[in-house]
Amino acid sequence: MKLPRLFLLRGRFWAGFLPWAWLLLFFTLPFALIVDVSLSSPELSVPPYVSPLSLGPDGQLHWSPDATPYRRLRDELGALAQPGADRPYLAAWGNSLGLAALTTAVCLVIGYPFAYQIARSAEVSRQTLLMLVMLPFWTSFLLRVYAWMSLLDSSEVGLINQALLAAGWIEEPLPLLYNSGAVLVGMVYSYLPFMVLPLYAHLVKLDNRLLEAARDLGARPAVIFLSITLPLSWRGIVAGSMMVFIPAVGEFVIPDLLGGGDVMMIGRRIWDDFGPNQDWPMAAAVAVVMVLLLIGPIMLLRRHGRAAPGSLR
Repeated sequence: MKLPRLFLLRGRFWAGFLPWAWLLLFFTLPFALIVDVSLSSPELSVPPYVSPLSLGPDGQLHWSPDATPYRRLRDELGALAQPGADRPYLAAWGNSLGLAALTTAVCLVIGYPFAYQIARSAEVSRQTLLMLVMLPFWTSFLLRVYAWMSLLDSSEVGLINQALLAAGWIEEPLPLLYNSGAVLVGMVYSYLPFMVLPLYAHLVKLDNRLLEAARDLGARPAVIFLSITLPLSWRGIVAGSMMVFIPAVGEFVIPDLLGGGDVMMIGRRIWDDFGPNQDWPMAAAVAVVMVLLLIGPIMLLRRHGRAAPGSLR
């Protein structure tokens, strides 16, 4: 029995309308509000800014934007050639990009073997292994970060330092906490499942007959992996990298707790402007620029994801 054409058209309409409505409600409108705040003028009031969009005495809307925050960012960019110049936002942005890229690379190196092993395991144990990957999500994110603070504590109280001192491998506690290394460890631990799961979703669909045919033709395991497995899992690599890199750039909790004040990332800089500094227009401008700068890598990754090398069409 065929469904009525009108019913099918309505179903297609709602299937397309709901995602766009969700995107409009929870991304476009909040982003438009942030853009409005970024073009506002700071003022000691509640909230601490004056919107550029106002209703005049004549009953008409007036638009008077203040681009001072964007000019400050432009001046920082122009001061790159000046040694010793103060560039707090560019420095924080550079730290964020560097740590996010390193986190993505480490998660890929660690997560690919995990995902490959899960995809090649027996059907009975596969669900158990997936549950173990997702097990950290059953615990509060803050509790997990605080647990790493206990592990990496730079005094004799730290569990890792206690173990190393007890084994006689070190004579005094190592400075494991409040540095970039601690932030990297915390971010890799937190975002590793976001790399494993997309990789697993692509590796589990890999046709084993291709691998068997390559083995029958005398190909070595390394050649099989580089020629078949890796190219066919390229989309999973792209998806996992996007899911790790994008939230890692704006990470705030992990650098704040594990890095202290020594590791300044863009999320902490935005928080300082929204909080203690009460400079909401500057914080909003940094957030807007951050989103716009991330659009480029996202589109590039999506383009490479569609044109996966070696993918079967």
